[in-house]
Amino acid sequence: MAGPTETDIRAAAEAVVRIGRVGGIAAKDGAVQLSLEVEPGRAADAASERHAVEAALAGLPGVTSATVVLTAERAAPAPASRPSGGAPGRGATRLELPDVKAVVAVASGKGGVGKSTMAVNLAVALARQGLAVGLMDSDIYGPSLPRMMGIVGKPALTDDKMLLPMQKWGVACMSIGFLVAEETAMIWRGPMVMSAVQQLAGDVAWGPLDILLIDMPPGTGDAQLTLSQRVPLTGAVIVSTPQDIALLDARRGIAMFRKVEVPVLGLIENMSIFVCPHCGKGTHIFGSGGARGEAEALGAPFLGEVPLELELRLRCDAGTPAAADDASGQAFRDIAARLWQEVEARRATGPAPPRIVME
Repeated sequence: MAGPTETDIRAAAEAVVRIGRVGGIAAKDGAVQLSLEVEPGRAADAASERHAVEAALAGLPGVTSATVVLTAERAAPAPASRPSGGAPGRGATRLELPDVKAVVAVASGKGGVGKSTMAVNLAVALARQGLAVGLMDSDIYGPSLPRMMGIVGKPALTDDKMLLPMQKWGVACMSIGFLVAEETAMIWRGPMVMSAVQQLAGDVAWGPLDILLIDMPPGTGDAQLTLSQRVPLTGAVIVSTPQDIALLDARRGIAMFRKVEVPVLGLIENMSIFVCPHCGKGTHIFGSGGARGEAEALGAPFLGEVPLELELRLRCDAGTPAAADDASGQAFRDIAARLWQEVEARRATGPAPPRIVME
């Protein structure tokens, strides 16, 4: 059955909209995404309207999934003498996650360094330590959590219209990939992406968690800044390969977190060495010790190394994280243990005192 036309989608949405205005529409293979533009002061009132629009779209013939994202245009903030840091910027609303003890961003300055692989395996490793763990995939354009965790299906809703995270390997998971088809291209501009990221964090019934890991998108753009300023981050972990170009981008990621006063809990070196499965000889394909040296230079903890292994790639593709296996997951479990020590130390000491920097 062919899906609805854009005219059909717009008509169905406008029939129930009272507060906002229907914005951009994208539809492919039965998956429909729509932006609902509202005035900033009425965003809270529009939450129920968003659910009504989603229900109306889901009722159209040929629609298999419907996602509505609230967007709002804000006046440009007045210039400030310094970044707002862990607190939200002017005009921004900070999300409250009262049942989550610690929120840690897993980030990188560039794509292709294995950040999502690290986030998934750290979440599973922390869960194996007996912790209550959540994992949020905030990469709207390239969500990989459903495939890496081996999760299929869509999240259910609570009575008050909150998304229930999907459960696998002892981890509570949420991703835009649960709401749209895997091959769908998310052709969204910055405001839509930022709104979707906030909803993935704030409109989910996470429940009591010891730690929530956020798999950040690569880079230092709008989505990263939104999460850093509006989500109460305990700290961030930076993932890099040993090579110089990856470390250069990792420095940019570290600089962003420090500008918004989010502490860097440590660096992880991925693809540290390749050991030939036939001859047993080790080769440092991307260099050696780069992330460890960078951590020392920045005064940040070095959390550990993960080798480049075929088994790890196969497990990621199959949705069976290496950290769940006693034989192949020891590196991740060691790193997770060190990360939890850093989180506990951070929570015990509280925020660092302000520093006066003379330039």
